[in-house]
Amino acid sequence: MLTLQTREELAAQLAEWRHEGDHIALVPTMGNLHEGHLDLVRAAAGRAERVVASVFVNPLQFGPGEDFAAYPRTLADDLEQLAGTGCALVFAPSEAVMYPQGRDGTTRVEVPGLGDMLCGTSRPGHFAGVTTVVAKLFNLVQPDLAVFGQKDYQQLVIIRQMVRDLDFPVDVRGVPTRRESDGLAMSSRNRYLTPTERRAAPAMHAALQAAAEALRAGERDFVALQQAGMDNIESAGMSPEYFEVRRQDSLAPPAADDRNLVVLAASKLGRARLIDNELVELD
Repeated sequence: MLTLQTREELAAQLAEWRHEGDHIALVPTMGNLHEGHLDLVRAAAGRAERVVASVFVNPLQFGPGEDFAAYPRTLADDLEQLAGTGCALVFAPSEAVMYPQGRDGTTRVEVPGLGDMLCGTSRPGHFAGVTTVVAKLFNLVQPDLAVFGQKDYQQLVIIRQMVRDLDFPVDVRGVPTRRESDGLAMSSRNRYLTPTERRAAPAMHAALQAAAEALRAGERDFVALQQAGMDNIESAGMSPEYFEVRRQDSLAPPAADDRNLVVLAASKLGRARLIDNELVELD
C-alpha cells in the first residue's frame, strides 16, 4: 500500500494504473478511521482493481467554534487499519496541497437548497466545504467509482446531485451504516462521549427505528412522528436539532403515497454531535 502526499506523485501512479486498464475507486475520509470506514474500502475493493483512500481533515467543512483544531489526526494508526482492506494507495495531502490559494482564496462548489436544510441549518457552509473538497478529489483522482457511508445520508444525496449537475463521470455508491452492538452508529466523534453519555447515545437510533416501524405499519401523520422522535431523544438527555421524515432521493418533505422514505435525526450530547438515519422501503 502506497502513501502519497503530492499531486504529482498521485497523478503519476494513477496514470500507471490506468495504462494497465485498472478501474479506480475513491474513498474520501478525514482519517481517525473506524470499522465503518473500513467497510467503505472493502466495498470499493469489490468493485475496482485499485482503491484510493484519501485522509484529509478538511478545514472548509468546519464552522466557527467547531472541532477542527481538536479533530484527531491519527495517520499512522489509519495506515495500519487500512493495510489488508484492499486499499492500494492512501492520499494524505497537506492543506497547502489541497488549497494552494489558501482557504479564503479557494473557489467553492455548492449545491443550493440541499445544503441549507437539516444539518445545513445548524452548520451553515458545512456542505459547501464538503462538496468543494470532494470535487477537488474527483478531479485529482478521476475515479470510476466513489464510495460514501449512508450514516451521512444528506451528504450522500448532495454529492450525487453535484455529480449530476457538474457531469462528473463517477459512479457514487452508498454503504450501509456500521453500528456498535447497541445500535449506535460508528463515528469518529463518538470518542467525545463520556461513559454516561455513551450509555444514552443509542436512544437516537431507537427513536429512528420506532418511527420507521410506524411508517411500515401505515402511519402517515409525519408531523406527529417527528414530534414523537424529538421527544424520545430529548427524554434520553440529548439536545435534538431535528427529527425528520423525508423522501430518499431529494430530501423533500414526503407525500402520503411516497414509498421510499428516510428518517433522519441529529442531536447534541455533551461535546458530541450525533447524526443517524433509517431507510424505509414500503411495499
